[in-house]
Amino acid sequence: MRIVIGGALAALVISLAACGGSGTGSASEQETQQQADLYAIGQIQQTFHKALSTKDIELMMSVWAPNATITVGPGQTMEGTSKIRDHWLNSNPFQPSNHWVTATPVYKTRATANGDRGTLFFECHVIDTTTEQVVAKSGADTLVAKMDGRWLITSFVTATSTLSP
Repeated sequence: MRIVIGGALAALVISLAACGGSGTGSASEQETQQQADLYAIGQIQQTFHKALSTKDIELMMSVWAPNATITVGPGQTMEGTSKIRDHWLNSNPFQPSNHWVTATPVYKTRATANGDRGTLFFECHVIDTTTEQVVAKSGADTLVAKMDGRWLITSFVTATSTLSP
């Protein structure tokens, strides 16, 4: 009987330890998840810039939620991936005659994560590879959400930017 009770107690202790009974493990796991979320959110802007630079519409669309909105000026808001796709296909960076690359200074990128919602601000500096001149610059204020384990843009609003720090 003692062996059975001892075995049951040992199983109980092991199961409680495995459930993270200590607050330290839980806080550590939360911090790790927070850092993973911030990294994944930051990857959105990297994917965005790669898509613009390579004129890859499928890659561009991979960062948008199905019902996302994009606002590019007063009264110029589009909703849904079909309209967002059309916007990018008709934008200057996607035009075949333009040989542009886009980049964002790391120090001008800010991200937040809170559960399955977050924010991302980044700037786009568009450079003509032929003239090596900056041809456009803008910023993006975005709302992002984790959907089916992936972070996606839900709202994108163009913002002003500066070329200085």
